[in-house]
Amino acid sequence: MNRIFATLLFVAVATLANGQETIELAEPPAKQSVKPGINDRFLDPNLDVQEWIDRFEVESREVYGAREEIMQSLNLKAGDRIADVGAGTGFFTLQMSAAVGATGWAYAIDISPKFIEHLVQLFDQRSISNVTTVICDDDSICLPPNSVDVAFICDVYHHFEFPDDTMKSLHRALDDGGRVIVIDFERIPGVSREWTLGHVRAGKQTFIDEIQAAGFELVAERQISGFKENYYL
Repeated sequence: MNRIFATLLFVAVATLANGQETIELAEPPAKQSVKPGINDRFLDPNLDVQEWIDRFEVESREVYGAREEIMQSLNLKAGDRIADVGAGTGFFTLQMSAAVGATGWAYAIDISPKFIEHLVQLFDQRSISNVTTVICDDDSICLPPNSVDVAFICDVYHHFEFPDDTMKSLHRALDDGGRVIVIDFERIPGVSREWTLGHVRAGKQTFIDEIQAAGFELVAERQISGFKENYYL
């Protein structure tokens, strides 16, 4: 649930004019996470960011090894506004900032307060002035309507606890003709690693169906050199 509005959950009480009767309206049923607890380690106030830099920014990780080809495939141009949803340690956001130039903008979005703290310091140290860091909710990317042209979700969609709400918030944030790129893990029983089968809740077609149900249309699947465990939509 959106933390900003959490205090607005209500049990409304209406009293009739004679003061003799009340009507109680029950709270709406709580939404159910599709993967409870998957983000707990990223919400940990003691999270060690350097540990995740060492895990994320290593050539053996497919998306890091293919980062240049992935960036080329985004086809960003000067003036574009892009959301890096689940920016993590920020290595893609840095490249996005350079690609969209001084007339463009990048949003580094993450649910982890420690990653956000790291990202703020990272961009300040490099004197980057066309990036905004955004701490998001578990059901929203927390961007205003029509604020971005492109959204990038890399090895992050499977971390969405409320994918329908999150993707609908992204749909609102995209300007007309906006694009979404989703990179995630192939989950194929008998083929994928045990880690993937245990960590990633569903396969590619399920994710495609969910995203399309939120108002998007699948345009294409792109082949990326070096991808064995990941796919690019």
